[in-house]
Amino acid sequence: MLEYIKNVWLGFWTVIVGMKITFTHLFEKKVTVQYPDDRYPIPPNARNKLHLEPTLCNGCTSCARICPVNCIKVETLRVVPDDPEQPMIADGTKRKLWVPVYDIDFAKCCFCGLCTTVCPTFAIKHTVEFEYSTYSRDDLYVRFSDMSPEKVAEKKKMLEEFQAKEKAAKAEAARKAAEEKSKAEAQAKAESSPVTESKESN
Repeated sequence: MLEYIKNVWLGFWTVIVGMKITFTHLFEKKVTVQYPDDRYPIPPNARNKLHLEPTLCNGCTSCARICPVNCIKVETLRVVPDDPEQPMIADGTKRKLWVPVYDIDFAKCCFCGLCTTVCPTFAIKHTVEFEYSTYSRDDLYVRFSDMSPEKVAEKKKMLEEFQAKEKAAKAEAARKAAEEKSKAEAQAKAESSPVTESKESN
C-alpha cells in the first residue's frame, strides 16, 4: 500500500516539476524563429549551393578532378588561333579553352568546398542559398555553361578543321624532311665514291 502511494506521489511530483519548467519558459522572451516568415541571417562563408561564373572559368578542370563524389562534369574545346572571336576571361587573361559543358549534380554534392579552394580564377563559389528542394532529381542537375548548342557545334567544326590543317602541315614537313635527308645521303654517297675509285686505281 505504501509503495502504491509512493508511486502515485512520484507521478504527481514529476508532473509538478515538468510544469514548473513549462511555466518558467512560458513568460520568457520567445526564441523560436517563425520560419519561413522569419529567418536567422546566414553567414557569408556558409557552404551551401554552388554557383559558377562562366566568364571567369578557364576550363582547367581542377574542380572536377578534386571532387570526391564526381558530381562536377567539365568538357572543354581548344580555342584555335584563327578564330575571329578571341575570347577573354573576366580577369583580363586570354582564354585558351572554351567550356561547352559545366554541369553539377547537386544530388551528389557533399558541399565539402574543395572545388572552391582549388579554382585558380575563383569562378566557382558557395552561396547562401539552401532552399532548392524538388520533386525530381533531374532538377538537381544544373548546367552552368553559357554556350549555345549552335556555338558549340561551330567551335567544334573550327577545331576539327584546324587539327586537319595541323596534321597536313606536319605530314608535309615530315615529307620534306625525309626528302632532304635522302638527298643529303645521296650527295654524301656521291662524294665518297670518287675517293674509293682513286684508291682502287692506285
